[in-house]
Amino acid sequence: MATLTFLGAAGSVTGSKHLVEAGGKKLLMDCGLFQGGKELRLRNWDPLPIDPATIDWIVLSHAHIDHTGYLPRLLRDGFRGTIYANSATRDLCGILLPDSARIQEEDAEHAAYKGFSKHENPQPLYTVEEAQAALGRIQVIPDTAAFRISSQFSARLLGAGHILGSSMIELTITENGKPTVVVFSGDVGRYDQPILRDPEPPPRCDVLVCESTYGDREHPGDSPLDALAEIITRVSKRGGAIVMPAFALGRTQLLMYYLRQLENWDRIPTLPVYVDSPMAVSVTDLYQRYKKEFDVDFQREAQNGDPLNCREFHLTRSAEESKQINKLNAPCIILSASGMATGGRVLHHLARRLPDSRNAVLLAGFQAEGTRGRSLAEGAKTLRIHGEDVPVKAEIIPLHQFSGHAGRSELLRWMGGLADAPRQTYLVHGEPEAASALQAGIRERFKWRADVAAYRQKVKLTPQG
Repeated sequence: MATLTFLGAAGSVTGSKHLVEAGGKKLLMDCGLFQGGKELRLRNWDPLPIDPATIDWIVLSHAHIDHTGYLPRLLRDGFRGTIYANSATRDLCGILLPDSARIQEEDAEHAAYKGFSKHENPQPLYTVEEAQAALGRIQVIPDTAAFRISSQFSARLLGAGHILGSSMIELTITENGKPTVVVFSGDVGRYDQPILRDPEPPPRCDVLVCESTYGDREHPGDSPLDALAEIITRVSKRGGAIVMPAFALGRTQLLMYYLRQLENWDRIPTLPVYVDSPMAVSVTDLYQRYKKEFDVDFQREAQNGDPLNCREFHLTRSAEESKQINKLNAPCIILSASGMATGGRVLHHLARRLPDSRNAVLLAGFQAEGTRGRSLAEGAKTLRIHGEDVPVKAEIIPLHQFSGHAGRSELLRWMGGLADAPRQTYLVHGEPEAASALQAGIRERFKWRADVAAYRQKVKLTPQG
């Protein structure tokens, strides 16, 4: 009998890894890094409970690091199978994975130089060379059309509306001539948002594995444009800079789009806008190759110029260009990864700007437990950056309007698109409170059986009939 084991994103938001076993074969759905608190991050260094060499295939829902960032480590530990993804996800992984590896290498070097690691010779989780090796194993599969992986598995990708290339995965498992359909939601995007199309309705399935990141809350209903305009105007009047920790993929482009709109409508002063992330620059360039994923309104705007290009727009690629930004004492806007301030160049900008009360840090999205972004959102007075405690005097502004994850009602709306109730629903990719709240909502609205998945839990997948 086919089984499903939750090797990540169960009891937590990150580290998505769902292992399906059938007919003596093993298929891993997503292969992400754990991010957040120390206990979670240490899981990335622990060996998997199964030998990576026994995994035959991997299917990716989308390119975010918490869904793909463990791939190089899996190869280091023995995986030699094929990785399947659509073309947009493949291309984005070509940007994100080497960047993740570079950050791993730089953090290890910095820890060794500063001496704040407990290890005498700190090592990266994986290297750029290993990331490139993982990319060499990715094979492109089509969007929307079913793709037969083996006699046991067939996969079909449908648009999830979360980021470029994001998909839900319809997996058909066949054993002894009997099919079982499992739908993995990946990360469900939001409805009626700019740039990307709405998520497609889920197909009929026997088992649903659904994310629950915002399962216990709604996104604010007020206009993100109004909120952004008020913040930028207020902070610039007092001479401050605005630092926006932003995921290089998705969030950065959305913020750039809103900034361009506000400038066009003269609702904010024209300020220098620095996108300080080589990865974000490359991702933004890639958007031009996948216009088919844009909604109708964005496609129309793109015909009249670049909707993501602000008036005083600066793209920084080199480390030296990044350092020059920190010499500025005039109002400006700095978008830099990572979105939860777990690493990357944004840490240098936070170290420079947090001690000044004129400045502001805008947290535009979900901040996982144990991250620096979460600490700032919860009112931390100091923030540990590169082995030093940085005083937090800048204004900290969480803005959930910019999240790329569906809120509670949007998740229920998406599940309401199912023609028939699944026999079983498992909730993943959420902190315990969020997953439990969504579980209660499903039971109340749909009267379905729904369970919150536990880390390393193994369940049986019963075939139809």
